[in-house]
Amino acid sequence: MNRKAVYGILLAVLLPVIGYIYVKKYSDRDVVMPRHYLPDSTTTVTRGGKEYTDTAWHQLPEFSLTNQLGQPVSWKDMKGKIVVANFFFTHCPNICPNMTRAMKLLQTVIKSPEKVGDRDPNFVQFLSFSIDPARDSVPQLKHWSDVFGINPQEWWLLTGDRQVIYDLSIKDLKMMAMDGGIVDSNFVHTDMFVVIDTNRYVRGYYHVLKPGTNHEIDTATVFKLSEDVVLLSLEKDPKRKFLLADKLVLIITVFIIAAVAVFLLLALLKRDKRS
Repeated sequence: MNRKAVYGILLAVLLPVIGYIYVKKYSDRDVVMPRHYLPDSTTTVTRGGKEYTDTAWHQLPEFSLTNQLGQPVSWKDMKGKIVVANFFFTHCPNICPNMTRAMKLLQTVIKSPEKVGDRDPNFVQFLSFSIDPARDSVPQLKHWSDVFGINPQEWWLLTGDRQVIYDLSIKDLKMMAMDGGIVDSNFVHTDMFVVIDTNRYVRGYYHVLKPGTNHEIDTATVFKLSEDVVLLSLEKDPKRKFLLADKLVLIITVFIIAAVAVFLLLALLKRDKRS
């Protein structure tokens, strides 16, 4: 057997092994995903002689509101998407304009994790709930949307039943309880953005304005928020498994055996040819 054939077979054997070791090493590295918030309950269970704590996280309730285009909106319209939400009102004289600009900046810096094709953040839905729905009619929200150049497909300004909006903010999202940033005293709301995953669980609170300034945007927080959103877009559903995830070792083993078999076969053919 010539030297090139031997090298070729050795590469055929070694490359899958090296590839497996590399993938195994880096797939096992810990990636710190944004944590969960708002547990409903925790229970302690014993599995295999070890105690584990299982947490039931608070799932945000259904709602029905109207966006700036006059379209009804509910969670089913955002199925499979990560949501970034805030609360505002269009007559707000201080923090709301820069909160809207912060959301615009967030849209700009978030990109799809895909390497090619459309990299717009179409895996995210941006929501701004009006806490002044009596004055924030659909035309008023549309005007605000036009002034700030908001894309109504990716970012909905929502109005509707005041009680639904306030219950969502205070009772379900616990926005006031989680506060610590800038609070607008005209209508009690904060500069906080909240991130909600595809299961409607809260995964982060972010103050997007710098305290002690003229409501200046905290760009570092906006960039951190964008990173967390992209991470969540890559989060695997624990209920779904890759089809061949449990077969990888078997596939590589079979490949190595096949390569060795080819090597032995070629060696036998070479010996028979000489004899």
